Amino acid sequence: MPKLENPSVEPPVYQRLIRPLLFRCDPEWTHDRSIAVAELFGRVPGATTVLRRLVRSQQPCLRTTVAGIEFENPVGLAAGYDKSGRAISALSGLGFGHIEIGSISASPSAGNPRPRLWRLPRDEALCVHYGLPNQGAQRIAVRLQGQSFAVPVGINLVNTNFGPDAVPSSADQIIDDYVRSASLLSPFAAYLMLNLSCPNTADGRDFFGDTDSLNRLLERISALPIAVPLFLKIAPETNDASIDRILAICDSFDRVGGFMFNLSPVRRDGLSTPPAEWQDYPGAISGVPTRHWMDQRIANLYRQMDKTRYRIIAAGGVCSGADAYQKIRSGASLVQLFTALIYRGPRVVQRINRELAALLAQDGYRTVSEAVGTSVSFET
Repeated sequence: MPKLENPSVEPPVYQRLIRPLLFRCDPEWTHDRSIAVAELFGRVPGATTVLRRLVRSQQPCLRTTVAGIEFENPVGLAAGYDKSGRAISALSGLGFGHIEIGSISASPSAGNPRPRLWRLPRDEALCVHYGLPNQGAQRIAVRLQGQSFAVPVGINLVNTNFGPDAVPSSADQIIDDYVRSASLLSPFAAYLMLNLSCPNTADGRDFFGDTDSLNRLLERISALPIAVPLFLKIAPETNDASIDRILAICDSFDRVGGFMFNLSPVRRDGLSTPPAEWQDYPGAISGVPTRHWMDQRIANLYRQMDKTRYRIIAAGGVCSGADAYQKIRSGASLVQLFTALIYRGPRVVQRINRELAALLAQDGYRTVSEAVGTSVSFET
């Protein structure tokens, strides 16, 4: 892949001064404080507008339309950062082309017991075992009522995690949970992401491996009076045969616009951090170590799917314009990040968009959509 002739130099302030201070504190405490500060910032009249004017990327080549939704740029914030939609306004001011909130369940959830978030600085990675803490669809719907946002907002929906000691939910209860959340939250969403494979809860891993369950869920949600596209978040370990079965089911539901891969609950390849430091941590690895494997999974899905209909949203180790560009060339129409915001700081989105625009121009692409899938080989 071509490289930028003059790559941007990473500003030192966040990495040298702010991050070392933040990393002295517990990771979840720091995350919670960042959301609280962003929530307060978003309430200051005009503050988000001013911030967005300073950092937004308005290059025409970055504009794209996916599932009928217009995006100013293809770089979004992944679900998991703003779990209950408290800081959308401020976060959209960082230059993101879209914000995905959640995962959100029908009932409030405390998530897994703490500790449940760990940093792996040598790998620019996190180990995540949150277990879907959120305030529940009803409370979040009330929060979103009457608000408008500068960018499209996706809402990630998941089955409620009632805790490790709860009686397992029945199939009907799981599907009802999604349907209730979709009914409450679809009026405020640009799209709904159905999280079918949360790596950190028992109900979230295997239920939708049964494609009959997926068919029932899509039938129920498609019967709702909602007007937004659906995306499915599936396990990255899903094999090609299972993906073919998922695609066959989705072909019958016009509202399904595409797919995304979740984190892996088992894959921990390529870590520089000694195993002694992480082998006792439960959860899934995010960040740089997932980058190349996710690129491969995206390319495989792109080969299998109907490219005239479906689109891919991709995450996994996006830290630079080159990372975003590779995922786009592997088949993604939109990309998302989370871990890079923690390691690279709030200006990372602006830098990624600037570098991505330069790479598109360097290769002669007028728009992001022209570059989608261009590195994927279809040879058998």
